[in-house]
Amino acid sequence: MSPPPQTPPMKTLVRQPPQNAAQAPIENALELTELGVIAPDLFTNTRELWLPPGARGIFGGAVIAQTLAAAQRTVPSNYVVHSFHCFFVLPGDSNTPILYHVERVREGRSFCTRTVQARQRGKCIFTVTCSFVREGSGGEQTVEHQYTMPPDVSPPPEDYEQPTFIDSQRGGPGSAGEKSPFESFMLPMTGSKDDAKHTRKARHWVRARGKISEEGGHQAHLNALAYISDSYFIGTISRVHKLWRFPVKLEDLDKIPKQTRDHFKRLNDWEGNGKLEEFRDQPQLGMMVSLDHTIYFHNPKKVRADDWMYVEMEAPWAGDGRGLVIQRVFHRDGTLLASCFQEGVVRLKTQKKEESKPKL
Repeated sequence: MSPPPQTPPMKTLVRQPPQNAAQAPIENALELTELGVIAPDLFTNTRELWLPPGARGIFGGAVIAQTLAAAQRTVPSNYVVHSFHCFFVLPGDSNTPILYHVERVREGRSFCTRTVQARQRGKCIFTVTCSFVREGSGGEQTVEHQYTMPPDVSPPPEDYEQPTFIDSQRGGPGSAGEKSPFESFMLPMTGSKDDAKHTRKARHWVRARGKISEEGGHQAHLNALAYISDSYFIGTISRVHKLWRFPVKLEDLDKIPKQTRDHFKRLNDWEGNGKLEEFRDQPQLGMMVSLDHTIYFHNPKKVRADDWMYVEMEAPWAGDGRGLVIQRVFHRDGTLLASCFQEGVVRLKTQKKEESKPKL
């Protein structure tokens, strides 16, 4: 007797609708479905979430952005997010729908607070607490200053086309692919591998593909920024330390197919990591995963995620198998849009000890 046919995995609770051509790819990727018939303030992902090649779970930026989107659906329209603090609890399964439970913690005259839990199979995989501020509640006069954007960086040329790569630190399976919702223009790292690690900076320009719809409003731009903020973030640790991250030893590159070897070289060059030869005798990355993620939105209504934004990242500390990275996101005119922080696990690959052979 033949076994019953296997039921395909249920990646969404509702049938995935066609892509909405009036929206940017990032809006389609982050669309939520409200489940008010089940419970108030309950949402789920409308479309399948992307699983990066070789990753333990879905791209963290998607869950970050969708929890923010869910929280924004529960606050008055004149409130904007200013503070977002989250923890990655368990890897997300791309074959299982996510339920987003929003709790209305506080309703104040100037601030309101929300917590959101992302759950799969009854377990919490991600949790966030975020705060919203009423527009104009800061008073007529305020103290103001900001970290300045470097004067020597310019946006990419108008005819720029990002090369096509498949890489686990990016936000999609390939820059030219339909599921890739944003594009990046990488700049060389500052300093050299001999400089103090905390002084080096990773830099790039980034924007959402297409045009974010008017219907999406400022919330769609903030969701897109939240999504983008998780790209290359904790990877800054491996870049400032020049950790070898490819799945083959540097001295064995000549032994792999030329197409794969050329791919590694193009990707490394595009990321601005220097020549592959500079990684000789460098430690090999064994494991890298995010633990938490914080975003402070400084100018929420000025975020235009479908226009080029300048991003720089630095790592003030690493130790005990962890690392901390700070990220600043600027509007092209120099306005500081957001400051982000992330701590993650960064472990080196352990070298296999040679088995001791009997002396006789």
